[in-house]
Amino acid sequence: MHDLPVLDDVSFTLHRHERWVIVGPNGAGKSMLLKLLRGDIWPTPTGAEERLYYFDGSPVRSSADGKKYIAYIGPERQDRYVRYDWNFKVSQIVATGLFDEDYPLTQPTAAQHARVARLMKRFGLWGLRDRRMLTLSYGQRRRVLVARAFASDAQVLLLDEAFNGLDDRSRRALSKALQHSRGRGPSWIVTTHRAVELPNNVTHLARIEAGRIVEAGPISGSLRNLVSRLGRRSRPRRIQLAVERRTSSSKHPLLLQLKDVELYRDYRPVLRDVNWTLRAGEHWAILGRNGSGKSTLLLLLYGDLHPALGGHVERAGAPVGTPIAQWKQRVGFVSPELQADHFQVGTLEEIAASGRYASVGLNETPTPADRRIARQWLRYFGLEELADRGPRQVSYGQLRLTLIARAMVNDPELLLLDEPCTGLDPDVRSEVLEIIEGLAQRGTQIVMAVHDAQDMIPAIKSVLRIGPGGKVKIESR
Repeated sequence: MHDLPVLDDVSFTLHRHERWVIVGPNGAGKSMLLKLLRGDIWPTPTGAEERLYYFDGSPVRSSADGKKYIAYIGPERQDRYVRYDWNFKVSQIVATGLFDEDYPLTQPTAAQHARVARLMKRFGLWGLRDRRMLTLSYGQRRRVLVARAFASDAQVLLLDEAFNGLDDRSRRALSKALQHSRGRGPSWIVTTHRAVELPNNVTHLARIEAGRIVEAGPISGSLRNLVSRLGRRSRPRRIQLAVERRTSSSKHPLLLQLKDVELYRDYRPVLRDVNWTLRAGEHWAILGRNGSGKSTLLLLLYGDLHPALGGHVERAGAPVGTPIAQWKQRVGFVSPELQADHFQVGTLEEIAASGRYASVGLNETPTPADRRIARQWLRYFGLEELADRGPRQVSYGQLRLTLIARAMVNDPELLLLDEPCTGLDPDVRSEVLEIIEGLAQRGTQIVMAVHDAQDMIPAIKSVLRIGPGGKVKIESR
C-alpha cells in the first residue's frame, strides 16, 4: 500500500477573535488539520513547510510553546479514556484542563476549584462531579471534555465534532458558551457535519476536500444561508443490497421480551421496571437525554449486561442456558464505545471480519470466507480501497462505517445501533440511513438509539423513551 497525502499544500491563518467552521466529507482531513494546528502531529518534512505561533507577539515555531494556549476536543481524545482505562472522577478530569494534563497531577488552588465548580454547573455536570468517567454515557463524557476545554486559559479552542453525542440541552449549552465567552472570548475552530449545531457568531468558513482547502474566508450572508450551503447533498447513488430479502423461518411471534427488568451499573439504578416486547417485524427507536440509559438498554439486549435479580430477558430461539455467544451470532451491534475498543485492531478488513465471531479483532488468521465477506461489506460502504489500512489511518467517520460493515457480516436478524450516524458527513449519513431502511424492508429488525429524530428511518413506527429515574414510556411515531 502506498502512502497517500492526508493534507496537501495547505495554507491556513487564524487571527485573534476569528471563529471558523471547517467542513468537508469523511476522510477529507478536517481532524488532521486541527491536530496539525495544535502541534500534536508534524508536517511531512519537505523544506517548504512552516508552522508559526504568535501568541506572545513574536513568531515561534515550537509547538510546545503554542500548545499551552490551545485547547482541543475530539472523539479520539475521548476514546483514550476507554483505551487506557483513565477512570478518574469528573471533577478531576475537568480540573486537568487547567494544566493541560491527561490525568490529574497538579493540585488546583481554591480559586481554581471554584472555577471548575462553575463550569460543571454550567454544563450540567454538578450532579455527576463524583462519578467516574467510564461510568458515564458517551454524551456525558463529551460534556466533561467540553467543560475541561473551557477550564483552560486557552486563546484558541479546537472543537472536532464537539456537538456529536450531545442531547439538545447540552448542544444549546455549548453553543451558548461559544457565543458568550469572557470578554471578546477566545478564537475557535469547529468541525461539523451539521451546520444547524453552529452558534450564530461564526465568522469564517473553510472547506476541505481530499486534503486540500478549496474554499476559505469570511462568511458572507446570514447563518441561514450557511446552513443551506452545508446541508446541500449530492444526488444519492442507487443502493443495491448485497443480500437477498430475508424469509424468516422463526415460529416465534416475538424476538425479544423484557419482564420486570431493573438494571444497575456501579450500584446505581439505570433502568427501572422495564416491560417491553420486540415482536417479529417491528422496528424501534430509543430516545432519552444523555445518561438516561439508551446505551445501557442496547447492551442489555445484546447480552453484555444482565438485569437485577427478578428481571428476565427472553430471546427467541435462545432458552435459558444457551451460550450468549450463540445469540450474538444472530445480532449486529454498533456503538461509539465499540469504536474505541477497535482502535488497536490491525486493519479495517480484520475489524469487519471479526463481526463473524462477535470479537474485538481476530484471535486466529482469517479464513478465505472471512476475507471474502468482510471485503464484500467494505465494498458496499465504499471502503474497499481502505481495507488494508489501520483504524488510526482513516477518519472517525470511515471507522464508524467499518463497524456498521462489521455488524452486517453475519446477515443478522437484529441490528442494534447506538447513534449510528455520529461522525458521518451529510451524503454518507443519507446513504447509511437508506441502507438501514433497506435492511429493515428486507426483514432485518432494527433498534436504534438516537438523539436527533431525523436519524430515525421511516420503517420505525414505535419509540421507547427513557425518562427520569430510568422509567420507560412507549410511544407511537
